[in-house]
Amino acid sequence: MIDLKGRDILSVSDLSQEEIFLFLEKTRELKKSVRNKKDTLSGRILGLLFEKASTRTRASFEAAMGQLGGEVMYMRPHELQLGRGEPIKDTARVLTEYLDALVLRTYKHETSKEFAEYCDIPVINGLSDLEHPTQVLCDLYTIQEAKNQLEGLNLAWIGDGNNVCNSWLLGAGIMGMGISVATPKGYEPNRDILNRAKQLADKSGSKIEVTRDPKEAARNADILYTDVWTSMGQEAEAEKRMSAFQGYQINRDLLKVAREDVLVMHCLPAHRGMEITEDVLEGSRSIVWKQVENKLHGAKAILSLVID
Repeated sequence: MIDLKGRDILSVSDLSQEEIFLFLEKTRELKKSVRNKKDTLSGRILGLLFEKASTRTRASFEAAMGQLGGEVMYMRPHELQLGRGEPIKDTARVLTEYLDALVLRTYKHETSKEFAEYCDIPVINGLSDLEHPTQVLCDLYTIQEAKNQLEGLNLAWIGDGNNVCNSWLLGAGIMGMGISVATPKGYEPNRDILNRAKQLADKSGSKIEVTRDPKEAARNADILYTDVWTSMGQEAEAEKRMSAFQGYQINRDLLKVAREDVLVMHCLPAHRGMEITEDVLEGSRSIVWKQVENKLHGAKAILSLVID
């Protein structure tokens, strides 16, 4: 029997295909019973330690813990002794004594790894500069819900090869989905993750490609996915990125290249008129708001699976 109790989730690749299927089934179960509150985590406390601003990740985990009967402690580094130079390992060991799990949203992925090393409770990566695993796990559920399958589907990533893209490469490789990433030169996904994803894809029988041409990536795609051109912490590059990403937009013309029943996804926040047009984001092919809804149910699944 698969058991995720006490497990850290710092990367999508921390989970096997079987474990991801367990997460998907748990998400489906908890979504179905959404109106019947389950006090499965009554008396438990979830810590949220966020260096970066958040809407969906924070709100989904707070609401999820509440619906499961637990409580939430939200923290910012400047409010803790971390802001005055306390070592991460000391803070981690302190929080272990007070919390049952910790969701981190950090600039550096190494911060999440260090917390996981010194915490004796599950540590969940709620976003780092390298990955955003909880986003992609929830997105996998949304696709499975909409398409009734994962294996054999093709996803086209259009835009920046960022943290979400990195996690998507790993998720697609594990689950047997094809993925084609279209980025401008210099904005490719992390090379080590790309190599790891190709190894995973070889095992699952899927295919991973990186191209400069959005139309090539979108050809016969079942899912078109994009994210902002400038992520948090990259504001100084905004003007340069605006120029580099011209043409890397999900719009009506790109939809025509993909399959007729293509679905459009965006992890939000969206900059309409940049990485995606208003009509496509709000159109009949968009399942963006289903992604938002399912982040709640996915967060409940993660917490119920890892908290002992």
